[in-house]
Amino acid sequence: MTSTIRRLLAGTALATALAAPAMAEVIPVTVVNGHPPIFLWVKHLTETFIPTVNAALEGTDYSIDWTEAYGGSLAAVGGELDAIEDGLAEVGVVPTVFLPTKLILQNVTYNTPFGPSDPQQVMDAMETLYATIPGMGESWNEYDAEYLGGGFALDNYLLMTNFPVNSIDDLAGHRIAAPGPAVNWLEGTGAVGVAGNLTTYYNDLQTGVFDGVIVFPTAAAPARLHEVAPYVTVTNFGAQSAGGVIANQTWLHDQPQEVQDALRAGAVAYQEAYIAEQSQRVAAAMATIAPDADHLTELSAEERQRWAAALPDIAGTWAAAADEAGLAGTEVLNAYVHALQEAGADLGRDWTMR
Repeated sequence: MTSTIRRLLAGTALATALAAPAMAEVIPVTVVNGHPPIFLWVKHLTETFIPTVNAALEGTDYSIDWTEAYGGSLAAVGGELDAIEDGLAEVGVVPTVFLPTKLILQNVTYNTPFGPSDPQQVMDAMETLYATIPGMGESWNEYDAEYLGGGFALDNYLLMTNFPVNSIDDLAGHRIAAPGPAVNWLEGTGAVGVAGNLTTYYNDLQTGVFDGVIVFPTAAAPARLHEVAPYVTVTNFGAQSAGGVIANQTWLHDQPQEVQDALRAGAVAYQEAYIAEQSQRVAAAMATIAPDADHLTELSAEERQRWAAALPDIAGTWAAAADEAGLAGTEVLNAYVHALQEAGADLGRDWTMR
């Protein structure tokens, strides 16, 4: 090959390289949650969060290679934060309800039961807390985690049992399961509270480990809890903030700004899609779990207030413990209740500390 030809070929190769678009850097990301995809907070990781992030990165120098680890394949329910802190996953939906001692402030709603039944009011109040109280976001940092957004609330909690309930007097002596701090909602009722979660409720009810569960409709229906707990009592415990989209903080800060922005955009879209589908699902879920009047009871406003008044000051105890731990417990409690009051929410009890 002559030197002239070699020079021509080299020039052609250089021109081709300059004309070709640069290959995007592919970033591997594992996203985790311990629940299976039948539940909305997992479903919208696949259907909304990931596609939104991908779309936001189009036209940039970056793309993401996703690994989705759900249903206990990487972390059990309540183990998601550990997986993120340990670097086993970069992103996940962390269910704060199962981490009442690690994420104290995020559990303010579970310590103020009989709040509004509207999940949007709860989510709006929680986002206000994140925007105005630095300790809310900073409390994630202890675990090398960062709140991206996407905070979600579970729909109005109720009671499902294998025996009829018309008042709190009917609960005496019965074992009732509830998630995390929601066990406190049974204090003073005569029931025996048992910690549990959706992954075991069906089998435990079926085998007689307990007689009922505190749960919410859009999870009770796909879990088929009505098959083993056919009596539904609308107690109006209220909607509850239960988690959000979280990233490993060290990893996140090492990413290009475009990637960080895309992840936060995905979290915003995730929250919007979650609440939209949740709103559509509630009525259908109620029709599934309580198909007729023989299996559905709604506590009167007076009975709801009676139940709320029977509880000890669980909010005050929670806030004092948070304060003692150096967290903004009282500030968060009062700000949360005031945000709900300003929104005109229906509260069964004023939990503020004075």
